[in-house]
Formats: sequence, structure tokens, C-alpha cells
Amino acid sequence: MKLTLHTFLSIDGVMQGPGGFEEDRSGGFDRGGWLIPYGDEVMGEIVEGWFAKADAILLGRTTYTMMQAYWSQIDDGSNTATGLNNLPKYVATSTPLEPAWNNSTALTGDVIKQVEELKAQAGGELQIHGSAALARSLHQAGLIDEYRLLTFPVAVGTGKRLFTEDAPATGFKLVESRVTSTGATYSALTPTPFQTGTAVMEDGSSSFSVDS
Repeated sequence: MKLTLHTFLSIDGVMQGPGGFEEDRSGGFDRGGWLIPYGDEVMGEIVEGWFAKADAILLGRTTYTMMQAYWSQIDDGSNTATGLNNLPKYVATSTPLEPAWNNSTALTGDVIKQVEELKAQAGGELQIHGSAALARSLHQAGLIDEYRLLTFPVAVGTGKRLFTEDAPATGFKLVESRVTSTGATYSALTPTPFQTGTAVMEDGSSSFSVDS
């Protein structure tokens, strides 16, 4: 299966608690709900398009618990609700899944190895949604095949980030993009080798370095 990551980001890279103040208060985070003023119809179309492609869902325990509380009560026929409530869900966790959400399986022990095994199975997309710690680990392991990022025009300042200082240097190729009516930008990216070098002007002189 193709492993794809889907997340909301602030313009300064924060992915924690986008949808509500109480969504994820871990680490004393008190700036949740920062995307709410920027939601629109285009954002909804993008997210619905994500779940239309899903064959299975991969979540960290915090995100699983938050999504279960809300989406297990929703039956509106949307791709999002249908996918989350019915597709296989794999959850990186060290504690039992009680009460278990429909079709949920705990991944314990060597989660990276288990995700590699899931990727080796036949199928379409195994989708990660949010799940900051898990997403960072899979990024560091080089297992993510496509990054689907919705970036909102707000700087949160503090909170969990996908790309941290210890993350591997990675290049990306843009494969899809959209802009919402509120100024959020959607980028679908596939990883490429990281490159450094010096730009050379037509006369042969160096114009700037991108190594620093």
C-alpha cells in the first residue's frame, strides 16, 4: 500500500490542536482551534477527496482517541465519516483500545516494522491523519510516500511540529496544489533526494549559496 500523510499546519509548522481549544492540550498547549476562522468549502472538498482514496487509516493513540470521540457519533454519508467509521484502523499505542472503535487494531512493539509490513500488503492507500509523533517517526524512517499538507495563514508560535530540528533533510516534488478562499494553501508532495549547491549565473559567476 501507498503510505500517505494528511495534516493541517500553521504557517510556522504547528500541527497541534487545529480544530478546537480542547482537542489536544498535551504539553500545556493553549492555542487550539487556530484553523477554525479559515475553514471553507474548498477545505472540505480537499479533505473529502483524501478519504475517498483511503483503504486503511493509521493513527497515533492521541489522535485516535480524539477522532473516536467525535466521528463515531457521525453518520452523515460523507467520505470522512464513512472512511473513519468503517475502514480498517491501525493505532500505534502501548495501551489497550478500550472501548475499541469499529475495525481497529493496536500496533504495539516495533511500530515501524509493522507499518513496513502493512505497506507491503496489496491495496491502495494507508493514510496517516494528524498523529504528530507517529508522523515524525515515519518521516524519519523514510516510509511516507506522499505528504498532503493544508497550511493556514496563521502563526501559532508553539506546539507539536511535523518537521523538527532533528528531522532528516528532504526535498519534495509538488504533485498537486490548491488555494482556498481564506488563503490556506494545499500542497501534495512526494519526497525527493535533498540537494545543496551553488546557483551559477549565465556569466559563470556564483550568485548565492544554499548550503548555509
